[in-house]
Amino acid sequence: MSSAATRTTGQDHLWSVDDHLEDILATVRPLEPIELQLLDAQGCVLVEDVTVPVSLPPFDNSSMDGYAVRVADVAGASEEYPAVLTVVGDVAAGQAEQPHVGPGQAARIMTGAPLPPGAEAVVPVEWTDGGLGEGPVSGMRAHSAAPEGASGQVHVHRPAEARAHVRAMGSDVKAGDRALEAGTVLGPPQIGLLAAIGRGTVRVRPRPRVVVLSTGSELVQPDEELGAGQIYDSNSFALCAAARDAGAIAYRVGAVADDAETLRATIEDQLIRADLLVTTGGVSVGAYDVVKEALSSVGDEDEAGSGIEFRKLAMQPGKPQGFGSIGPDHTPLLALPGNPVSSYVSFEVFVRPAIRTLMGLKDVHRPTTRATLNADKALTSPSGRRQFLRGTYADGEVTPVGGAGSHLIAALAHADALIVVPEDDTSVELGAEVEVVLLG
Repeated sequence: MSSAATRTTGQDHLWSVDDHLEDILATVRPLEPIELQLLDAQGCVLVEDVTVPVSLPPFDNSSMDGYAVRVADVAGASEEYPAVLTVVGDVAAGQAEQPHVGPGQAARIMTGAPLPPGAEAVVPVEWTDGGLGEGPVSGMRAHSAAPEGASGQVHVHRPAEARAHVRAMGSDVKAGDRALEAGTVLGPPQIGLLAAIGRGTVRVRPRPRVVVLSTGSELVQPDEELGAGQIYDSNSFALCAAARDAGAIAYRVGAVADDAETLRATIEDQLIRADLLVTTGGVSVGAYDVVKEALSSVGDEDEAGSGIEFRKLAMQPGKPQGFGSIGPDHTPLLALPGNPVSSYVSFEVFVRPAIRTLMGLKDVHRPTTRATLNADKALTSPSGRRQFLRGTYADGEVTPVGGAGSHLIAALAHADALIVVPEDDTSVELGAEVEVVLLG
C-alpha cells in the first residue's frame, strides 16, 4: 500500500480489479483471537481444535418412554401370552440412583434416563399395558397423578433384542475425539455441540466491527420529507446490511454533508469502534467530492504506512475507489463510489472479501459458477473494463436484470447474481457461457 506521501500519485493509472483486490487482502489481517462466551461467539471462526472431554452421551440411556427389562424375561412375549414383570421403580432423566433390575423385574424408564443396572433393553410403553392390565396403552400417566405406576406389575406384549432402544455411551462422540476443527464458523448446531460437551467459552476470532458512512449534502434519511434536489440515503442501509450478511457487526452512521472538516471529525470519532471503515460517495473527480480532501489528514497520517490512495479501476460499475489505513491503529478504510449499484458491486468485490479476511476465513469469496446467457439481445461491454451486470440465476442459466446504469436500484433488488464480462470481451452473444457470481 502506498504511503501517505504518495497516496494521490498514479491517478491516471488504470488499476485492474485483481490488483486492487490483491492489494487490499495483502494489507488486511485477521483479527486477534479472544475468548468468548458461547452465544457471543455465534458467527465467529474457531481458532483451535476442540477435543471432546467427556463422551456424548455420557452414559447408556433410553431412547423411548417404556420399561427397562432383561432380554430373557421378554423372549417370546405376545399379546396372547404377555410377559408379566414386577415393576421395581422409576428411572427418570437426571435421577442419580436407579433400581437394580433382576430376573422377572422391570423398571419404568423415561426418554434420556440412564439404563439401570441389570437391564439389557428397553421396551416402549406402547408394547405394554402400562401396568393397568387392560391391553396395550399409548402412553404413561403422569407420575404425580398416578405414583402407583412405579410399582405393581406390567404386561409386555412383544420381545426385545439386547440393546433395543438404548443409546450407547459415546455413540455420538467419544472422549478424546475432535468435536470441531479450527476454521469452523460457529452456527447454532456448533454452539449446541460445544454446550453439550461442557464448553462454556471458546477461543475465536471476533466478528469484525464495520462502520458504514455515506456522504453527500443531497442525502436525506428515510421517513423525512425530501426537499428540492434531495434523495434518500440508501447506500448506508444497503452496505450496513451487506456487512452484517458477510458476518460483521455493522454500525451505520447517518449521511455526512459535503464538508471536509465535518467528514474528517466524524471519521475520527468512529475509529474507536471500527475494525474496518467503509465510506460511500465523494471519491470521483467533482468539485464537491470531499472524501479525498477529508481523508488526506484523518488520524495519525504520519505513521508509516498510513494514508488513503485513490485509484481508477478497469471496472464498470465502480471505477473510482479508495483504499488505505488511517489512525494510530492503522484501521483499514475502503472508500467506495456513491452511485447505489457502484457502491454495492464494489462492496461485493472488495469489502466482503476484506471482512471475511478479518474473520480469519479461508474462503473469502462468493461462490461462482458458469452459466448460459439468456437474454433478449447480446450484451455489450466497454473494452478494457471488467463489467459486472445484475442477473437472476436458475438451472444453469442467467438472465440480465435491468441495464448497465449504476443508479438502477430496483433492478439490483431483483438480482441474485452478478454476470462477469471480462476486460477483453466487448460483446457476449445469446447462449454464450459466462461467469456468474452467486449473491445468495
